[in-house]
Amino acid sequence: MRIGTLGNGLMAEALAGRWIKAGHDVMIGGRSRERAGELARRIGARAGSLQEAMEYGEVVLLAVPAEVAVAVVSGLELEPGQILIDCTNAVNHQDFTLDEPAMAEAISRAVPQARVVKAFNLAAETVWQDAPHGLGVPICGDDAAALDLVGELVRDLGCEPVHAGGLRRARLLEATAALAIGIWVNGGDVRGMFPPVEIAFGSVPPGS
Repeated sequence: MRIGTLGNGLMAEALAGRWIKAGHDVMIGGRSRERAGELARRIGARAGSLQEAMEYGEVVLLAVPAEVAVAVVSGLELEPGQILIDCTNAVNHQDFTLDEPAMAEAISRAVPQARVVKAFNLAAETVWQDAPHGLGVPICGDDAAALDLVGELVRDLGCEPVHAGGLRRARLLEATAALAIGIWVNGGDVRGMFPPVEIAFGSVPPGS
């Protein structure tokens, strides 16, 4: 699969590096060709501008700071149906709430021709460098084919996609990230917050 990244920071490096090892072709896109080229050389990718990476990718990872994400995608030309993975979190680091109610929805409104999928926002780049085998990765989106394709990329990390609903539910993923970051910064441990599903919900299947 051809994958483009918008951004050449730590998240782009972690995810793109793993996808290259899984056999995908990646182009790192950046506002600075020099910085994009440095990352591309480290992980064995191609390098180009943001627009070139957008055009290259069958799937494109949006991995820029949340505060500029909408402006970045708004300034690019997207083909109708372009699949755009949003891994951003607009977290207010003063009180660890959300600066914006839903980055994924804001991005989708800015580029309505794209198929936006929310994914990879619940963990830092260090996790994606060597994700635990079988780790569940929630993904949200409104297009079934786009969700399936992103699900393949999740599995290529050794993880399991967890379909979490339509794009409107992406705000819940972003709020979960803000909650977890706030707990962690204040010395808490979020790893044991969720009990096994049979304890949390009982043995009755949903909808019964």
